[in-house]
Amino acid sequence: MTDERRGTVEPVGDVLAALADPTRRQLLDLLAAQGEVTATTLAERLPVSRQAVVKHLAVLDAAGLVSGNRVGREVRYAVRPAALDETARWMTTLASDWDRRLATVKRIAEGAAPDSH
Repeated sequence: MTDERRGTVEPVGDVLAALADPTRRQLLDLLAAQGEVTATTLAERLPVSRQAVVKHLAVLDAAGLVSGNRVGREVRYAVRPAALDETARWMTTLASDWDRRLATVKRIAEGAAPDSH
C-alpha cells in the first residue's frame, strides 16, 4: 500500500501492518470487550509484560486503531473504529473487484468449452 509517488504508506497499510501481530489483535479484542482500560489492566490478561503492551499500543495508536486518554497518572486506551472501517471498505472493494474478474474468467471459460451435445 505504498504511494510510489510520495513514498508514504497509506492508512490501510498501517492498519494491516499493525494487525499482522497476534498480540496486537488480542489487545484490540480486549479493548473492544472492556472499553477504556490501562496498559496495566491489559498486561494482566496477556502473557507479555506491561512494557511490551505499551509498545504494541504505540503501534496501534500510530495506525489510528486506538487512542490514549490521560486520566490523572493513568493513560486509558480505547478502540478507534474509523481506521478499521476504512480498511474494511478497502477490503470489500478489493473482494468485489476479484469477484468481478473471476466471473469474467468463468464466463469466458464456459463460452470456450465445447458443447457436450
